Formats: sequence, C-alpha cells, structure tokens
Amino acid sequence: MITQIKGRLIEKSPTELVVDCNGIGYSINITLNTFSKIGNDENIKLYTHLIVKEDSHTLFGFLSKSERSLFKLLISVSGVGASTARTMLSSMTTGEIISSINSEDVNSVQSIKGIGSKTAQRIILELKDKIHSQEIDDSKIHLITKDADEAITALEVLGYSRKHTIKIINKIKAENPSISVESLIKKALNKL
Repeated sequence: MITQIKGRLIEKSPTELVVDCNGIGYSINITLNTFSKIGNDENIKLYTHLIVKEDSHTLFGFLSKSERSLFKLLISVSGVGASTARTMLSSMTTGEIISSINSEDVNSVQSIKGIGSKTAQRIILELKDKIHSQEIDDSKIHLITKDADEAITALEVLGYSRKHTIKIINKIKAENPSISVESLIKKALNKL
C-alpha cells in the first residue's frame, strides 16, 4: 500500500496532480480542499490511499492525515465509492462533514451532489459511532475515535485537562493505531 508520496510537483489541476518521485510520475486524484491548500511550492508531500480494482489502480492524495482518514471511513460505507467520497470532501471541509455526522444533520449531507436521502442516512448511521467527536486545534482537525474518546473522558474524570489529554492520546494513537482503551489510558498516564 502506498501511504504517502513526497516529490516534485509537475502538473496541477483542481482534480489531479502529477508528482515526480525519483523519475516516476504518479498521477494522484485530489479533492478541491487539497487543491486549494497546495501552493506553488515545487516540493510536495501527500498522504495517499490506493484503490485497486480489476481494471485500475487509482491513487488518491490528501494534504492532511485527517482528510485521508475521513476518506477511508466514507468509502467503508455501503454505496459510497471513492468518487462520491471525493465529491463530499470537495464540497465540505473535513470539520463540516464530521460535524454533520455527529449532529446527524441529514440535510447537510444530502445537499452534496450525488447523495440522496437514503445514502445520507446510511453515512450518518454507519459513521456516527466511528467518528464519535471532533476537536479543532491549531487549525488542524483530529479525528477522535470512540476508543480514544473513552480514554480522554476517563482521563478528564481523573482531573487532567481535555486539550492536553487530546494531544497525548493523538500522539499515542498515531504510534499504535490498534491500541486498546486500557493500554491507551495507561500510556497516557505515564506521559501526563
């Protein structure tokens, strides 16, 4: 699996980039949000997700890990393909999508081109437990899973500040994504 690409930006359009990485040009599909954040800098680093089908290998690129994480969650929903997920991430910011799912705002999700009422309801139903809450810190959005939220809540009960706890939990989760809630709390307590 190709999870990131770092190289020289050769071509740029609102939906696709070509990045030269050691003499190989990778065609990478992007969202409008990623396009709007890419400056004219020649060197670029993208977090990627590769989708392999019988007749194609398609690479999707994102400037932030949170946008890539949300893309993966969206395509895990039955009836939502990569094209629909990319349209969603082009129409709304990561924070707006997370907020719409958390608040079960069907109309907001349904307002995206190509998403009907049933698909919007399915997205909310299947993802509201996976995206339990959101935190915005220093203009970066961190996806907080239900397990991480349980650990954060437990540490808050013990008297630790939420903002500081979130930073530590995110760092531990980044190093070990499949960590259990109990282990997460224990490691966080050692760092607090």
